[in-house]
Amino acid sequence: MTGHHRAMRKYILLAAALLALPACARAGDTVALTFDDLPGLTLHNSQPYVNETNRKLLDGLRRHGFPAIGFVNEGKIADMDRAQQTAILENWVAAGLDLGNHTYSHETPDKLSAGAYTADILKGEKVTRPLLAAHGKTLAWFRYPYLETGPTRKKKAAIEAWLKDHGYRIAPVTMENSDWMFSEPYDDAVARHKARRVAKIRAEYLAYTDRTVAWYQKAGHALFGRDMAFVMLLHDARLNADCIDDLAGIFRRHGLTPVTIDQAMTDPAYRTPDPYLGKDGVEWLERWSPVLDRDLPWDDFREPPHDIQVAYNRLDTDK
Repeated sequence: MTGHHRAMRKYILLAAALLALPACARAGDTVALTFDDLPGLTLHNSQPYVNETNRKLLDGLRRHGFPAIGFVNEGKIADMDRAQQTAILENWVAAGLDLGNHTYSHETPDKLSAGAYTADILKGEKVTRPLLAAHGKTLAWFRYPYLETGPTRKKKAAIEAWLKDHGYRIAPVTMENSDWMFSEPYDDAVARHKARRVAKIRAEYLAYTDRTVAWYQKAGHALFGRDMAFVMLLHDARLNADCIDDLAGIFRRHGLTPVTIDQAMTDPAYRTPDPYLGKDGVEWLERWSPVLDRDLPWDDFREPPHDIQVAYNRLDTDK
């Protein structure tokens, strides 16, 4: 038996054990809300706009009693007013929320060596780590930009070993709604004071999110035969800040209760191995599907609306 076959046999046996766990060991009907790209993802470098985005988002999370974690790109701190950008991070922690590391420059291991990539992670904790420590908290979570975890086994393993040695846990993604694709057209419409366009994008976003949440719940059942605890990828963007009450309604309709990422990760589903290698970033249900030898319900999956894709491609400069 080759090393590859031994590894796959190990994955299959572990997957079978996870599927056989008793219901009392399972954490379902919950979702951890994770927001990438703090201090803010915005089409326009306007400090007042970013400040207002975070004020609205934090007020909404507080109003609904939702825990959340924000993943910080410290390179963004220098993009605008450093003091105000840092104050945004302070406000997140003061609100009782958590922060994680999202690298300094939002680069990908597809373009950097493992050493350069981990150096960028280390550079991305200079502000966040002491800020959390001042509040009695530890910097414990890391989120890969673009969900790109490494194109080769050697590079992926080297990064994972470094993260473990430095006390980080990898924050997976098991639910996402392509909010980043809607966010740039939304920012553009807000900046141009196009109220009808703002309302249209918002309505399309919420309809798409409602459908996508339902799809992921169905996908979770396809893999594990039960409700599971999700980790949802969102972004620190004005669209989510303006829609937080509507998002709360979507979670209620689908029976999802927001919890901390630590609570969500107690679900045994997250013990499923992640053997995925590749240049594309994919979420974890897609990574687990071949390990569990169970198909996802792709026939029911829908991409974001065509007009949103066109608008995003016209505006996006992060390519």
